[in-house]
Amino acid sequence: MMKLIFSLLGIFPILLTPVIALSQQQIVKGRVTAAENNEPLVGVTVRVKNTSTGTVTRTDGTYSLPVNQTDAVLVFTFTGYTTAETPLGGKPILDMALQPGQKELGEVVVVGYGTQQKANIAGSIASVKTAELKQTPVSNVVQGLQGRVAGVQVTQNSAAPGGNISMRIRGVNSINGTSEPLYVIDGVQLSNSGGVNDISSLSLINPNDIESVAVLKDASATAIYGARGANGVVLITTKRGKAGKTLVTYDGYYGIQKNTRQMAMMNAAEFAALENEVYKTNVYPDPAALGEGINWQDLIFRDAPIQSHQVGVSGGNERTQFAMSGNYFKQEGIIVSSDFTRYSFRLNFDHRISNMLKAGASLFTSYVINHRIPSASTSIDAGAVNASVLGAAMGAPPTLKPYKDDGSIWPFGDQMDGRYREVVNPLGLASILDRDKTSRTLGSLYAEFTPVKGLSYRASFNPVISGTLNDYYSPRYIMNSGDLASGGGTARKINSNTIVLLHESVLTYETRIKKHALKFTGVFATQTNNNNSNKIEASNFPNDATLNEAMQLATDHTVTSSRSKDRLDSYMGRINYGFRDKYLLDLIARVDGSSKFGANNKYGFFPAAAIAWRASEEPFVRSISAISNLKFRFSYGLTGNAGAIDPYKSLSLQGTSGLYYFEHAPVTGIKVSGIANNGLKWERSVQADLGFELGLWKDRVNITGDIYHKKTNDLLFVKKLPGSSGYNEVTGNFASLENRGVELSVDAVVLDSKVKWSVAGNISVNRNKLLGLADNVNEYTVSNYQVLKIGEPLGLFKTYVFDGIYQQGETVMDGSGSRIGGVKVKDLNKDGIISADDQKIIGNATPSFTYGFATNLSYRNFDFSAFFSGIQGNKVYNLIRYTFENPLGSRNMFKALVNRWSETNPGNEYVSGYQGGRIPLTDRFMENGSFLRCKNITLGYRLPAIKGISSARIYVSANNLFTITNYTGYDPEVNTFGNSNTQIGVDNLVYPTARSFLLGIQAGF
Repeated sequence: MMKLIFSLLGIFPILLTPVIALSQQQIVKGRVTAAENNEPLVGVTVRVKNTSTGTVTRTDGTYSLPVNQTDAVLVFTFTGYTTAETPLGGKPILDMALQPGQKELGEVVVVGYGTQQKANIAGSIASVKTAELKQTPVSNVVQGLQGRVAGVQVTQNSAAPGGNISMRIRGVNSINGTSEPLYVIDGVQLSNSGGVNDISSLSLINPNDIESVAVLKDASATAIYGARGANGVVLITTKRGKAGKTLVTYDGYYGIQKNTRQMAMMNAAEFAALENEVYKTNVYPDPAALGEGINWQDLIFRDAPIQSHQVGVSGGNERTQFAMSGNYFKQEGIIVSSDFTRYSFRLNFDHRISNMLKAGASLFTSYVINHRIPSASTSIDAGAVNASVLGAAMGAPPTLKPYKDDGSIWPFGDQMDGRYREVVNPLGLASILDRDKTSRTLGSLYAEFTPVKGLSYRASFNPVISGTLNDYYSPRYIMNSGDLASGGGTARKINSNTIVLLHESVLTYETRIKKHALKFTGVFATQTNNNNSNKIEASNFPNDATLNEAMQLATDHTVTSSRSKDRLDSYMGRINYGFRDKYLLDLIARVDGSSKFGANNKYGFFPAAAIAWRASEEPFVRSISAISNLKFRFSYGLTGNAGAIDPYKSLSLQGTSGLYYFEHAPVTGIKVSGIANNGLKWERSVQADLGFELGLWKDRVNITGDIYHKKTNDLLFVKKLPGSSGYNEVTGNFASLENRGVELSVDAVVLDSKVKWSVAGNISVNRNKLLGLADNVNEYTVSNYQVLKIGEPLGLFKTYVFDGIYQQGETVMDGSGSRIGGVKVKDLNKDGIISADDQKIIGNATPSFTYGFATNLSYRNFDFSAFFSGIQGNKVYNLIRYTFENPLGSRNMFKALVNRWSETNPGNEYVSGYQGGRIPLTDRFMENGSFLRCKNITLGYRLPAIKGISSARIYVSANNLFTITNYTGYDPEVNTFGNSNTQIGVDNLVYPTARSFLLGIQAGF
């Protein structure tokens, strides 16, 4: 009953307010335009001076505002334009033309636990507006950041629908841990990780709901997030309601995606001739008669639709504002059987209870269905062919058939007397059910209390609740009939759930005393992460009728489960001080305590400081009319990385050791699987940053530059232990590395009349170097072709050096395992034997620089935009070539191997056919991964006024229109190993990027 009474008491003033005000209010209407071209300005704040009454202009520049006093003064403010004040004078209509002003300095930028005017920021923070993000239709907000922010490298590891994506801010900062930044969405903290075939967690967020993105790069900006800030922080703010007329919007598009290229493979006649050569018999009596045969790539690739539809409603009054939206997004993949569907809903609500108390909530929920196909094999050679749909299609014999006469898939082992039972029908692989259904809810409840001017306390509770059900079933009908005798069909169900609970208390005090501006922010936060997973696997089913829904029908079963929990407590203080608005100082300190670390190192201390000088406020700079803004800044600080370690790694762990028999009964054994390390502690990054910001000609040209040096110590590294210790490995703080770099961003308004033209570009250079490894090891083997080496960057490739083909009369060198007509490698140490000592460093996956360029053009109702991004100087190890340049029999090869070595064709590039032959990993498969990609071109038209529709725009868009590159694979922007820090720049049959063409509509009502 008491709750009901208090609720009614809270609602009563809200209901009563309009009744009292009606007798006094006058509704003032008007239109706000830009003085230089008379174009309407959208989002201008119009308020009654010295009151809280206000609104914002609509899409056509109009506004309406209730005013109680006839002698009121209206204040018009808009970023980039001079603030205007005009007495109302009792007039019911008041139009306003705003004069251009300094566009950048008044901009408010979201920073950690608050906002600041851009002019007063001493750290390195880059912001991206929603208009830029929406230029390219994407399923993941991180895709929209690619090429738009200096110092940020975004890699689409897999272009599968909802596919994995990685983001690096100022280089790779860890070895065994994550180098992904922390994402904060309306106060809710998220991380992004996983393998190349996993859904990106950011794909669960609808990009259309985003208002702005701020990227925190230097230590002074990220230290406020302490243990989670070492890799940078991405702050995402979603759209909120504004006082004024209720707005209804629709934003939708529909398009078609197309594959950009196919690999040239042998046709049936060429393949048959190769088979005869390899097996030295007439497998095919008349190869020439077979003609072209089956193009298996044509069967797996398709033109695939992509569509998005969103409806939004926002509005409110001076006390209550709301914004909500619903979105449906579906992307079918360009490879059959792959697709991604997302349903999402967002609600933001803010209510001012009194002059001192404000409360609100944000709710974002999504439901995603993702159908995966096997791709991006981590195996090489035969394993790669059978583990991915793409590899199976390239390796499939063009002499075989895809379907039986009844239309069902025809396994290769059932054709030609079982000769090809070791390769798989790619359509069979694509028929495997591998589906994730994920639901995720992000919530944020807050209350903000302002007892006196300048002092506020904000308490928030931010839960994240997510659950994923993975269904997997590999059917019997794709198996060779000879293999069914031992049973068939493999099934799996994985049910995983995560609950993250975060509470934050933020105390802020802000004051100004004459020439001194001071702001203090204090934060206490506590976060717990709860994870659990249950998995059941089964095999050998009697039929495919029930897929994986009746696992009790299988003969073999395995059940596993896991649960983990960790906690992070944090205490933070920040002081922002300004003198005369031109000398700025930021001091930050944060203490984090994590349950993940050793008993001796639970807590970490992360301080930072930044200073800035707004030189443009000095009289001697003001006299230079061309300079509208000039600021120099320097920061230094320490951040940590708690994401580098899983829970319980500091403890002695136990695990299963297989079955043994006790009293004639099988019992699962338990053994010690991990050694305790009470000294396990935080990875720590010390970063220094020196930057400048320059605005010219009233900020028509803006230039931002930074130089930074970041050193990361106490890197968590898994060290191998000798067998005599009783353990395989131990996790400890055994390594260190550094990143040095330069960033430069430029944007300019070239034309600003009837024709508007703006351009923007950025370039980034980062140099990564490994400084130390455990036990002073100089080199550590990561794989057969990649190593870690002191003094070199991560992503280093080391192989043999290709030296042609052994010709008749030559002596095959000992240790090479080669033959006449086989690969010859260089004997680098000249000892007459080919061994591991003849391998050398052949390149690295780190780019020399990354860059992006955008241009926007508008005339009257037409608008045009184009966006390009690129990478220069990185290497990609093309394992596709390794697999399909080795003619060992039973699988198709690149068409170029028609020109393989033979006694009558003694070439020096491709080996001869040889049954079961192997070739060494050499620098031959190392390629230049540089590329320039046209990410997006859009042409739009804003329709004239239509009754009932306040605004309408139609557009056509081309995405990934072309790529300029010398790379010979499907796409140079790949990484088979997902978010790995050490195995990067590897292409092994990753899902390729599509080209898309879209038609879209944006309307407001």
